[in-house]
Amino acid sequence: MTVPPPPDVFDPRLYARGIPHDAYRELRDRHPVAWQDEYEVLGWPAGPGFWAVTRHTDVVRVLKDAHAFSSHLGATQIRDPDPADLPFIRRMMLNQDPPRHGRLRRLVSRAFTPGRTDRFEAAARARARELLTTACTTARDGDGSADVVHTVTDEYALLNLTDLLGVPRSDRGLLLTWTERVIAYQDPDEPPVLGPDGTPVNPRSPAMLEEMFTYARDLAAYKRDHPADDVLTSLAHADLSDGELEMFFFLLTVAGNDTVRSAAPGGLLVLAEHPDQQRRLRAGEFAIGPAVEELLRVHPPVLTFRRTAAEDRVLHGQRVRRGDKVVVFHASANHDERVFPDPHRLDLARSPNPHVSFGDGPHVCLGAHFARLQLRVLHEEALRVLPPYEPAAEPRRLVSHFINGLKSLRLRL
Repeated sequence: MTVPPPPDVFDPRLYARGIPHDAYRELRDRHPVAWQDEYEVLGWPAGPGFWAVTRHTDVVRVLKDAHAFSSHLGATQIRDPDPADLPFIRRMMLNQDPPRHGRLRRLVSRAFTPGRTDRFEAAARARARELLTTACTTARDGDGSADVVHTVTDEYALLNLTDLLGVPRSDRGLLLTWTERVIAYQDPDEPPVLGPDGTPVNPRSPAMLEEMFTYARDLAAYKRDHPADDVLTSLAHADLSDGELEMFFFLLTVAGNDTVRSAAPGGLLVLAEHPDQQRRLRAGEFAIGPAVEELLRVHPPVLTFRRTAAEDRVLHGQRVRRGDKVVVFHASANHDERVFPDPHRLDLARSPNPHVSFGDGPHVCLGAHFARLQLRVLHEEALRVLPPYEPAAEPRRLVSHFINGLKSLRLRL
């Protein structure tokens, strides 16, 4: 029999309808390492194509083997950066390989300690309670529903991040603007900035980031004279060049904000769609820690990450040549039947739960501890403050094959 061609999982518009689980399953079963065409879409030019890696074992292998699958050669986004911008983009820790990556990670990990993040728990809890109470008031004064993205989770993630970084609360709007510019660049609701030739300008290019970098330098200078118990004070006093500090600020602002900003409403949506599991969680049948891990498995904040083959390799029977793009699909790996029994069943007590929602290998998410803390606190307070909730409308999803974001989530309380 003729094997049908692999389904397309590149088009960012697919993800506005939800994670394409049927396509992922076909890839895992028939084409676990599958070539994907990278055609022109949404005004962005065509690229050379890439290998889509969808099985859990292969995803973990790629993420752990930084020698063969490089973050440095072509950076970590599917779309190739402008060759003139690549040296600049490579300065970010996310886009480096060991051993240079290890040096930067050790420096920033001293600032991003569990002890420091744990001290934010009380403030995060008070903030969650206040925002959730506002959502209840909005629902009571309106039609019985509230958009929890706009009333709760966007503010919750952003204010927690500004506290941790040491950014003045009055400047949180700047962080949101910069995050939207980078994360939502494929979404029609965030029109791209066009260059002189009429094509979109990469939001990660030096020109687009100069405003953020100027702010980072100024804030770091202030922290050197006025130190505080925050991450930016630690970075300002670390052995970092100006360029390295700017890139850390960019990474922590965008990744630190959008990880929770995507996972928080995603978890609420999953529980809204599973009223029996929500009821049992409210009744105390499940511990909140494993429940958060299962919500992360089902709704990972990041959909894909890209690597570039540093040498010829055979990956699941496919000859991957040096220079080929290799893209891992987190949401597919998290639903691999070979690792997760009955993967499309929500099991808030699932154990073991080796999801890859925060990655794996040397680039595993540096802020995973802080993200888990915020998600645990939010769900604990939601169980106390919110009555049982259900979807009031279809969620509006981000048009992106990178971030599994929700632009709107209206819940009936």
